[in-house]
Amino acid sequence: MAQFMKGHELSSRIIRVVKDETDRLGKIGIRAGLALVLVGQDRSSYMYYQAIQSAAVRAGIDIFNHTLPESSTLNDILNLIKTLNNDERASGILVFLPLPRHIDTRKVMNSIASEKDVDGQGSISVGRLATDESTSQLFEPGFAVAIKSTFLPCTPYGVMRMLEHYGIEPKGKKAVVVGKSLAVGKPLAMMLLAREATVTVCHRETADLGAETRQADILCSATGRPGLITAGMVKNGAVVVDIGINVLDNGETVGDVDFEPVAKKASFITPVPSGVGPVTIAILMKNTVISAKRMVGVG
Repeated sequence: MAQFMKGHELSSRIIRVVKDETDRLGKIGIRAGLALVLVGQDRSSYMYYQAIQSAAVRAGIDIFNHTLPESSTLNDILNLIKTLNNDERASGILVFLPLPRHIDTRKVMNSIASEKDVDGQGSISVGRLATDESTSQLFEPGFAVAIKSTFLPCTPYGVMRMLEHYGIEPKGKKAVVVGKSLAVGKPLAMMLLAREATVTVCHRETADLGAETRQADILCSATGRPGLITAGMVKNGAVVVDIGINVLDNGETVGDVDFEPVAKKASFITPVPSGVGPVTIAILMKNTVISAKRMVGVG
């Protein structure tokens, strides 16, 4: 039976460090603030939205909520982000994905000022990751290093921190990433490459998904398709990282992995929702404080 890779311990450790930092900044009159932009009523986004607000209270970070209806136009969203880019109270801006289908997601993400792109989703942040300009954070994940760079995308970076926390070394391992989104799959593949794993990225056009996943020493899935990864698709002893968040009609939250059967074959596995998610949020808190320090030139 696999060891469960739960994120709460690591998340709490990161948030304690962030709280120490916000307390220190507060003594010199500096507040860290995070602007949240939620468009529509996606259930998984709303869960994430609530969890971030709870973590921000513990971290000492101000939250500025902005909710827009599903019918909002691209210009409605861009105008809001322009305002937030110029709002000195907002150290960071997070737009929840997925956006409604009629919205050009890349235009929205690229409209966030790079210095406030605390989730690392804009083209500048992703581009620097692709050219190895920000991967030093994977090896030295402290405030001092990150303040000199753009931000790594929080969810894939959360995966890397989870692997590190549980003593799982990607170097020399075969890693398979299922899902090629710019939010998770692609940056995670680049981070694993930076840690010298041999990486395969699978997607909906992969001819035989099971043939690929059965080769994985480290298997990561981020597709939003419940039950996609079954026990027959997993090698004995593999590390399985489930990044999918799916809210079923009965209100239950599950990942991409058929959890119980896969847990019997894996060596490590992340449960959903208490696996990668808490670490992702803690890193978002840390990035927000880094941005606040950068904005006022405080080390």
